[in-house]
Amino acid sequence: MITLSLILAAYLLGSIPFAMVASRLFKLPDPRSYGSHNPGATNVLRSGRKGAAVVTLMGDAGKGWVAIIAANYFSQLWGLGSEVVAGMALAVFLGHLFPIFLGFKGGKGVATSAGVLLGLHPGLGVLTILTWVIVALISRISSLSALLSALLAPLYAFYILGEGLVTGAVLIVSILLITRHRSNIANLMAGKETRIGKGG
Repeated sequence: MITLSLILAAYLLGSIPFAMVASRLFKLPDPRSYGSHNPGATNVLRSGRKGAAVVTLMGDAGKGWVAIIAANYFSQLWGLGSEVVAGMALAVFLGHLFPIFLGFKGGKGVATSAGVLLGLHPGLGVLTILTWVIVALISRISSLSALLSALLAPLYAFYILGEGLVTGAVLIVSILLITRHRSNIANLMAGKETRIGKGG
C-alpha cells in the first residue's frame, strides 16, 4: 500500500503542467494553441519569452528530480526495495506524458526525464544532458538532441547503475520518449524539422 501510494503521488506530481503555469504567470497564450501544440519548454520558447521557457524547463525537470529524491528518502526510511525508485521514476514521467490535469495529453518528457536521471545519479544526468547539449550545438535541432540522448541514456545507466529495476526503468523511459517523438522522426527524415531559435 505504501509503495502504491508513493507511485500515485509521483504520478500526480508529474501531472503538474509547468508549461501552463509559466504561461499563466507570463500572460502568454495556451502553449497548446501554437507552434508544435506541445505543453513543453521548447514550445513555450516559441512564444518569444525566454523567462517562461526557463520556468517551464526548471519546473518539468524539478518534478522529476523531486520524485526520485523522495523515492530514495522513503525507500531508506521504510526499508523499501528498488521497485519504489523504479516505480516512482516511471510514474512521474508518465504523469508528464499523460497528465490527469490536462485530459491525459501532455508533453514529450525531455526535461522531466532529465530531472529523473539527475535524481537517480548526478553522473547519469550530467552525461545525458551533455549529450543533448553537444548534439544541439552541432545540429541546432532539439528533437534530434532528445532522441540521441534517449538512445544513449540506458547505456549510461547500465554503466553507472548496473543491472536492475532502476536501469530497466530508464530503458522504458527512453523508449517512451522516443515514441513521443514519432512526428519529429518523420520530419527529420524529410528534412523538415524546425531548428532551435526558429518558429514553427
